[in-house]
Amino acid sequence: MYIASTKTWYLERFIRLLAGIFVLGSVVLGFAVSVKFFYFTGLVGAMLTIFALTGFCPMSIILHRLGARERCNC
Repeated sequence: MYIASTKTWYLERFIRLLAGIFVLGSVVLGFAVSVKFFYFTGLVGAMLTIFALTGFCPMSIILHRLGARERCNC
């Protein structure tokens, strides 16, 4: 079983947190306001897939510019 370190906040942890917030928020808004919010859920899922396959993530670029740093600079 893999358990991520929770001692510090690092870039990868921020990305997982924001992705979770975006997905949960858009699902709630999709049921409560309009089903069109489910498109946002799909966009987040697509970006997570692109990040896993290519390493490109616009959110990581934004967070890096705001000062978040990677866990490991290997």
